[in-house]
Amino acid sequence: MTELDQDVTSETGTGKIGFPVAGAAAGLTTTDDWRCVLAAFSHIVLVANSDAVDIDSLQAQFPPTALFVFFNKVYKVLDRPFHRHSLLISRGQPRGANIVYRGEVGDVVKFFPKEYFLGIMNIRLGLEEKLNPAADFQGAPTGHLDLVGFCNDFYTEGKTPTSGFAMALWLSDLKLPGAIVLAGFSAKRSEKWRVVSVHDWTFEQTFLRLFARLGKIAIHGGVSANAYAKLAERFCEIPPAEISLAVAEVLSERLSNTDAEVDKLISLTNVIRSTDNFLRRLKPKFLKRKPSGAPGGQKEG
Repeated sequence: MTELDQDVTSETGTGKIGFPVAGAAAGLTTTDDWRCVLAAFSHIVLVANSDAVDIDSLQAQFPPTALFVFFNKVYKVLDRPFHRHSLLISRGQPRGANIVYRGEVGDVVKFFPKEYFLGIMNIRLGLEEKLNPAADFQGAPTGHLDLVGFCNDFYTEGKTPTSGFAMALWLSDLKLPGAIVLAGFSAKRSEKWRVVSVHDWTFEQTFLRLFARLGKIAIHGGVSANAYAKLAERFCEIPPAEISLAVAEVLSERLSNTDAEVDKLISLTNVIRSTDNFLRRLKPKFLKRKPSGAPGGQKEG
């Protein structure tokens, strides 16, 4: 146990277990296993790979008893070693974890000093996704969590949940004594990071905001007041259903206008896309970094 671990007593959690040691994730496979480890922390902060994350500010706002949970390619938000208790979520793809088949395990794990790092939680959410054996993670302490079907009863058909969304709900279901905080979960496209269409970002943002208003989770920075709810107060003589229909009407018109403009852009960029496709076909095969195994759909989260 590290010096920092020895200074933190169990009253921050359940009072029944000691504070988790570095590498505590190794070999964990069941929900109860993970609950025993996670229950000791006063806060569990889920850190999205987003431009909205300010790591220095985030660390300053939480005590040493907090656990910071990162996802996959942490070099998107970290540029130096992270000296706080941390856990890495690595999502299984049809070909296994992307940091494994892309050879990026070392590039990612180097940001987590061993004395603070609980390890890697390798998860999967769909039957087509594959968990990796611990050996694939180059000696990093690794546990697993099979969540196949976890969101099937309510998530948008034909879409798959992001890792962050699924973990927020799963952690909430554990009813841990510590607070669950989401940081950087904006779902906003930026110049640096894409928002892939395999996930239903609108549904997730709606769900998480409602979840936050129920007090199940906390959103770092808070949830802004709903301006549309204030419409019901301003137009108290109009039934809420009529207000909702008016909002839907405006959104429908705006989306139709956007679609028309997108069609124009597609027409204008036909030559550019044709050139791009031609150049891609000319790219030498040895430069195409294809992992072994059957191809599968790539997920961002």
